[in-house]
Amino acid sequence: MFPPVARPEVLALRSSKIREVANAAWGREGVLPFWFGESDRPTPEFIRAAAAEALTAGRTYYTPNLGTAELRQALADYLTGLHDRPIGMERLAVTNSGVNALMIAAQAVVSPGDRVVVVTPVWPNVAEIPRILSAKLTTVSLEPAQGRWRLDLDRLMAALTPDTRALFLNSPNNPTGWTLPAEDRAAILERCRAYGIWLVADDVYERLVFDGGGCAPSFLAVAEDGDRVIGANSFSKGWRMTGWRLGWLTLPPALTEAVGVLLEYNTSCAPDFVQAAAVKALAEGEPHVAELRGELTAARDQVLGALRAMPGVEAPEPAGGMYAFFRIAGCADSVALATALIDQAGLGLAPGAAFGDEGEGWLRWCFAQRPEKNAEGLRRLAGFLKA
Repeated sequence: MFPPVARPEVLALRSSKIREVANAAWGREGVLPFWFGESDRPTPEFIRAAAAEALTAGRTYYTPNLGTAELRQALADYLTGLHDRPIGMERLAVTNSGVNALMIAAQAVVSPGDRVVVVTPVWPNVAEIPRILSAKLTTVSLEPAQGRWRLDLDRLMAALTPDTRALFLNSPNNPTGWTLPAEDRAAILERCRAYGIWLVADDVYERLVFDGGGCAPSFLAVAEDGDRVIGANSFSKGWRMTGWRLGWLTLPPALTEAVGVLLEYNTSCAPDFVQAAAVKALAEGEPHVAELRGELTAARDQVLGALRAMPGVEAPEPAGGMYAFFRIAGCADSVALATALIDQAGLGLAPGAAFGDEGEGWLRWCFAQRPEKNAEGLRRLAGFLKA
């Protein structure tokens, strides 16, 4: 008899420790959840209304694999304005979420046995997707220094060798909030050009930056059409559309047709009424994105200020995103600590181990919450530390 089990690469996958901790507390009264990366406010009403209108109009049929022409053109206009560089709809593919965008990108360029470099700590899906495809993973870790997170560019360059197939880089980074300095883009892009390395940029948090304007430094602003650069993005964070599951890829034109075929064999297409809502989000959403950015800036100051005032807490400042990534002196097991916080303080945080070995000992706090909720969570943490 052959055992009915999954292939070894799938069996070796690490389950999400974020879900592991959250599931342990699901349904328990009195637990304040800060473990998932989403705002506690719903999607803006005008976006919801656009979806409802499309549903009422009967827009429930299949759409083209690459997305509706209306949404792809809206994305082209949006990205061209955002990055001050022409980006045509022939470079765009609509996906069923940001994580689906990452999976499609990886399927397009990564083969079994390929060497893939990932900057860590990072949202677990970014690192596990290459493993699902039987690639070999090399990690380059961010480091806390002078109260912020930093990337040792020399270490990254040393890891980008001629036998590297792809670099996956998430900026602003989940969980740390590290954001790629604009001056580092040229060196990374040039190394990828020289060795033919695919650069897959996870840009999901690019609009959620606290200083320096309304967008993080992007490779799309400096890459040429012929560069091996793929941008993966999502409507989830900047437009508060986490449950809608809609994302997109910005591709070299020569790759778009192949990605359309991959989409056909993965999900076929994204729902028409959800795409209609996304068109509305792009057309009228800028004031709401700016409002969210302002809320997150205030929340960062609230949470980081309180964490840094607590004895034994190290909390480097994030430059973007919606997270505080911090550690408590003497606490090395982040899952055990997260579980203790649930049991003893009714406080739900994501364990740092969820983001790779480099995150062990740290905790992630999603501060995209109302000020009073963050304040109560901080009060509970302070009480836990005193006890």
